[in-house]
Amino acid sequence: MQVQVARIGKPHGIKGEVTALVLTDAPDSRFTVGTEFVVEPAKLGTLTVRSSRWNKDILLLGFEGTTTRNDAELLRGATLFFESDDDGDDEAWYEHELLGLEVRVGGQRVGEVTGLRTQAVQDLLLVKDTEGDEVLVPFVDEIVPEVNIEAGYVLLTPPAGLFTVNKENAENDESGEAADLGGSEGPEH
Repeated sequence: MQVQVARIGKPHGIKGEVTALVLTDAPDSRFTVGTEFVVEPAKLGTLTVRSSRWNKDILLLGFEGTTTRNDAELLRGATLFFESDDDGDDEAWYEHELLGLEVRVGGQRVGEVTGLRTQAVQDLLLVKDTEGDEVLVPFVDEIVPEVNIEAGYVLLTPPAGLFTVNKENAENDESGEAADLGGSEGPEH
């Protein structure tokens, strides 16, 4: 099975390095020198890591045969995959498996999964709701009790307001009114 681990961003410097949007929870072991990746679009063939380093919180990668900024520019937007023999943990999913799944609350369709944002504390599902707005859903068992890849859906048990809180704040911002966050304005005298 091919597992997506990164998307290549813009070139960095003049020696062929690129920035990488990391899509794995083990980047230090995944991007070691000599690691070979399958690349999409396929016309780019495979890429072998020649250098890997962190610049603050951005991963910089150099690949064999990519030695100039122009070479690096040709890689922009490409996606890196590796071949995995692992059939996987039943409770672990990759972004490419989740994309396009219908999102349901009870039996009702409320949107579609458009991405997965991996975070240090917890992952977030990016959901486009039925009105076209993006909703960030904490990817935890209490809120996402079921992911059924075969049937094509994700079941949510969201806390009240998860699908409306950002929308209400955006509408209030547009109308010039302050959002009511439930706080008081101070003691009355």
